[in-house]
Amino acid sequence: MLNDSLLLDRAFQALADPARRDMLERLAQGPATVSELGRPLPMSLPAVLQHLKVLEESGLVRSTKQGRIRTCRIEPAAFAAAYTWIAEQRAIWEARLDRFEDYLATLTNPETNDG
Repeated sequence: MLNDSLLLDRAFQALADPARRDMLERLAQGPATVSELGRPLPMSLPAVLQHLKVLEESGLVRSTKQGRIRTCRIEPAAFAAAYTWIAEQRAIWEARLDRFEDYLATLTNPETNDG
């Protein structure tokens, strides 16, 4: 459980930065080199590499190096963990809001109240 929590923390930390989200959006289209990922961003290549390091440490991205070219790919399994957590939280809050809505209905329509 602790390991899952750490991975989730790293994923959300990585997703918190707009530049990293831009990189992930690009990688959702397919693998890309570091240069391709950095080209549209207003930052230096070393800054791009720092962002990629965070993405790799979070498990959201994997990269391979062939010669001087580093190619990055999205790692779908890491997104699945974040998606599962968000879906669980959504279900909890939707159930709470449904109960609250039912309660409010009893206040506005006392004849529907069983008690």
